[in-house]
Amino acid sequence: MPKKKLIIFPFNGNGIEALDCISTDEYDFIGFVDDIRKESSHYDIYTRDILNQYREVYVLAVPGSPASFRKRQEIISSLGIDSSRFVSVIHPRASVGRGVQVGMNCLIMAGVVLTSNAQIKDHVCILPNSVVHHDAVIGDYTLIGSNVVIAGGTTIGKNCYIGSGSNIINGISIGDASLIGLGSNVLNHVKGNAKMVGNPARDLNAHIKQEVF
Repeated sequence: MPKKKLIIFPFNGNGIEALDCISTDEYDFIGFVDDIRKESSHYDIYTRDILNQYREVYVLAVPGSPASFRKRQEIISSLGIDSSRFVSVIHPRASVGRGVQVGMNCLIMAGVVLTSNAQIKDHVCILPNSVVHHDAVIGDYTLIGSNVVIAGGTTIGKNCYIGSGSNIINGISIGDASLIGLGSNVLNHVKGNAKMVGNPARDLNAHIKQEVF
């Protein structure tokens, strides 16, 4: 069976690390697509034109950072490709338990553990050595850093950023477009568009509003 030709978008840290997750038996990596002209001695970097010129090429889209995570849906949608062209990539050293569901265009890196019945929705990135426990739900377009622990029955909303080293207690929900800062311990429900930091985590946005008023 011929290999699938694969493009990664964009040429960023997530994209470079995604190369370690790709099966060379399944995929023929063509290069990166990026909106900013960049030079690399290691990889071919193309404009978006290649996506229209070669419609048989599959795509793994992994944009996003603490500064831009809320725009992930807009950025990925702007590629204008059919959903059938997106692929999900799971590192061979990730552990996927029984009943786990992984959506389209997801990147699951080395050492990640997804336990029983966890749901990973579409366009999610999970960096190395993070654990998503039983029955947790990770919403569309969410980014999860490395060494994160998300306890059982927790629901993470859409377009969130969960910073590396953070811990989230069982059975709570985190609202859409929230940022959980590095190393934070989240012990209570979190409203949407929050900016949580510390141990226990508190919402910096709410603190700023209190100071203003």
